[in-house]
Amino acid sequence: MQFLKDIFYLFYPNLCVNCTKMLLQREQYLCISCVNDLPLIDDNEHVNVTLKSVFYGKVPVKNVRSFLYYQKHGITQKIIHQLKYKNQPEIGSYIGKWFGNDLKESEIFKSVDYIVPVPLHAKKLKKRRYNQVTEFGRSLSEVLNIEYKPNILLRTSIAKTQTLKQRFERFFNSKTKFKLTDKEIFKNKHILLIDDVITTGATLEACCNELLKAKGIIISIATMAYTPRV
Repeated sequence: MQFLKDIFYLFYPNLCVNCTKMLLQREQYLCISCVNDLPLIDDNEHVNVTLKSVFYGKVPVKNVRSFLYYQKHGITQKIIHQLKYKNQPEIGSYIGKWFGNDLKESEIFKSVDYIVPVPLHAKKLKKRRYNQVTEFGRSLSEVLNIEYKPNILLRTSIAKTQTLKQRFERFFNSKTKFKLTDKEIFKNKHILLIDDVITTGATLEACCNELLKAKGIIISIATMAYTPRV
C-alpha cells in the first residue's frame, strides 16, 4: 500500500500553496518552511484590543480573535486566494483545526452557543460552489464543541469584490445586506461570527447589525486573517 502511495505522489505531487515546492507526505498545503513563515497573530492584550477596536463605536462585540496577519502579496494572501478561488475549501479546515486548538486552550469562547458564518449570496455560492468559511467553521465547531449554525443569517445583496476597492470606498459604500431568518434561535445566545479576513470590518458590522435584532444576543468574532491598519 505504501508503495502505491509513493507512486501516486511521484506522478501527482502535492505542492505548497505558497512556494509551490513539492510537499512531503506528512505536510499539508504548506511546506514546513512556509509554516514557519506564517505571520501568526499573538494572543495578547494589546493585539486583542487592536482587533476589537475595528468595531468600537459601531457595534457591540464581546471578543475578537484572528489567526494570521494579511498583507498584499504576502503568504496569507496566497493562502486565502487558493481557498476562495482555486477550489481548495479544505484549506479552511486546516486553518480551523489549528486556530481552534489555540482558542480552546485560551478558553476565550467557552461561553459561545453557536458558530455562525458570514454567508455568500445564493448566486455567488452557485458560481463558486462553496462558501470559503464553511470548512473553517466546521473545524472550529468540532474542536471547540460548539454547534455550527449556517443558513440562519442570509446575504440578500451582492457586493463587488472588496479587494478591488480602496479602504475608504469599502467602508463608506458598503451596500451589502443581510437577513436573519429566525430571531428566536439566537435570543439570549452568545454567537461566534466567523469570516475569512477583517479589513475595514464593514461586512462583519453589517452582519452584526442584523444579528442584533435577536434580543439579548452577544456577538464575538473570529476570522482567519486580519489586515493591519496603515
